[in-house]
Amino acid sequence: MREIEYNREKAVAYAKKWAFARNPKYYNFDPVGGDCTNFISQCIYEGCRTMNYTKNTGWYYINGNNKSPSWSGVEFLYNFLTKNKSVGPYGKTEVIENLQIGDILQLSFDGKKFSHTLIVVAIDNKNNLSGIKIASHTFDSFDKAVTEYEFKKVRMIHIEGARTY
Repeated sequence: MREIEYNREKAVAYAKKWAFARNPKYYNFDPVGGDCTNFISQCIYEGCRTMNYTKNTGWYYINGNNKSPSWSGVEFLYNFLTKNKSVGPYGKTEVIENLQIGDILQLSFDGKKFSHTLIVVAIDNKNNLSGIKIASHTFDSFDKAVTEYEFKKVRMIHIEGARTY
C-alpha cells in the first residue's frame, strides 16, 4: 500500500461542474432521501481516484444498487473517512482554522443527528464560518456560504490523503 496525495483542486473542479446537474455515471439519490453524500463522495473520488471495495465497511460505487453505505450515507462517510486505515481516502475531524478547499462539512439541523454533507470550495475567512463557501446536492449550490443554512451543529473533516495498492 502506498500514500497518494488528495488533489483538492480536482475535487473542487468536479463540484463546480456538477453542482447544479447530475453526472449520468452515478445514480441520483434525490428521490430516495437525498443526493448530498453521493455527490460529495464523487467529489472526493475525483480528488483521489481510488476506492475501497471492502464489503460493508469500504467506500465504493459500482452502481446505485452496488455501493458501500459510506458512499451515500452521512454517518457512514464520516466513520469511513475518520477511521480508514486501509485503501481509499482518509481524514480527521478538524477545526475551522485548518480547513482547506476540498475538505468536508457535515451539518446537524436538530443538534443530534448529522444529515447533510457539503464540500468546501472556497475560504474567504478561516476564522469565521461565513467565510467558508461550499457546494452541495439535494440543496444544489456552489460557492454558497455555509451560514446560509440554518443548522445547530457542524463538523469539519480534513481529508489528509488517500492510500492505494
